[in-house]
Amino acid sequence: MEGARGVQFDRWGYPVNTNSSACISAINSYYHQVLSYGRDRRVILEAPNHDQDCVLANILAAHYLYSSNPSRAPSYIQAAKNRLEEATSYEKAVFDVISYLISENRDDDLAVEYHAKLLKDYPKDLVSLKRAQVLSFYMGRPDLSLSLVKQVLPENEQEDYIYGMLAFPLLELGQMVDAEKAARKGYEINKHDYWAQHAVCHVLQYECRFKEAVEFMEECSTSWSSCSSFMVTHNWWHIALCYLEGNSSIEKVSEVYDQHIWKELDRDDATPAEVYLNALGLMLRVSMRDEPELFADRLKVLADRVKDEAYWYLEWHLDVLILWALAKTDEQSKAEELLRGLKSKMSKMNQKKQQTMQKAILLAEAAYEYGRGNYNEALELLDADFNAYNCKMIGASDEQLDVFNEVWINMLLNTDQATRAVEAIEKQIKKRDGTPYMWRLLERGYAMIGSDEARRAGEKARALESAYFC
Repeated sequence: MEGARGVQFDRWGYPVNTNSSACISAINSYYHQVLSYGRDRRVILEAPNHDQDCVLANILAAHYLYSSNPSRAPSYIQAAKNRLEEATSYEKAVFDVISYLISENRDDDLAVEYHAKLLKDYPKDLVSLKRAQVLSFYMGRPDLSLSLVKQVLPENEQEDYIYGMLAFPLLELGQMVDAEKAARKGYEINKHDYWAQHAVCHVLQYECRFKEAVEFMEECSTSWSSCSSFMVTHNWWHIALCYLEGNSSIEKVSEVYDQHIWKELDRDDATPAEVYLNALGLMLRVSMRDEPELFADRLKVLADRVKDEAYWYLEWHLDVLILWALAKTDEQSKAEELLRGLKSKMSKMNQKKQQTMQKAILLAEAAYEYGRGNYNEALELLDADFNAYNCKMIGASDEQLDVFNEVWINMLLNTDQATRAVEAIEKQIKKRDGTPYMWRLLERGYAMIGSDEARRAGEKARALESAYFC
């Protein structure tokens, strides 16, 4: 650090107690990486190197390390504490919310409240908004996420990234018209707003505009090389799901998996857990289609990777998918070990958090039993009127959760509960009548109960499949 300390201003125009322009530059680069889902968020570690006494640099570094390398985080927290009296009011506010966010046994509702207060005073801080939205996502509360972004929108109407952040909670709350409008506005402001691109795809996919979604995303895909492992493989996961709805497109799904999801692991800077999340999510979908044997070898390789305990307990959604994959590939002892670990982890939560996660642990157990082929046992673990959207607390979007609705319906059909299955399918079709796979399931259900409607359902499925990618 050069000379006497002074005040400089970050990307938002908020004051930071440092006179190191290199420190500010690293902080601003980190902001960009967070908002753009970049793969170089570790750039924040450069900021304390340029100014070891900068409170904002140290607390942001601590937050980054909390998820990537937790053992290193405390030293950065302490460094921030040591200079807290010299910090600006903005730095103190960020320090307070992050310190609480990474504390043991935090109350998630309070953590959101603290972020809302910070954003009231500093509404241009979109990284703090993003942090609060991520927390809301893992709470299964898109309503909170929407409230936060609306709170700061008047101060950020022409800013990069704000409209993608507006679009996502809107689509999770079923407000698809407004979500598409917001996402497209974000894309117009910045063609490389990958979260806005992703939100456009979400809406198109939900509205069963599969061909349009694929064309839009494949056109955008040339810009994804700078994206994190999660973002690039997740975007291709969306494309694969759209192809999965088309007629005879399993080869395209295989190509997407091999060339754009699994191939991400070839990169030196890949984050494997983020790849495995999207790979497993796709594998579970494919496993219920007519040609799962095409993916049997791939699933075996994938399951062998996620036997490694380094990938356990990072995210509930990933753990649920790992349980299914291990059970499906006869890795029973490893699956049981993971399930015991999840139950132990849950037992250490406070009572409020345990209540919230009750559905998550039941879904995990059901995924394990489903993987083993124990359909009756899996069904007994789930509500009689199971709806996977009630399991948002595992950290998954509606589109990611949809597969568990498909699993539930398949298990009903596999246990000769066709009448219940047909009722569930018809509810799904009433919401989204352009999904070929649901019509295929309806055809199967009607055939099992001897209904003449089976033929009509099959014709509808074939017509939709042919229309999407003709």
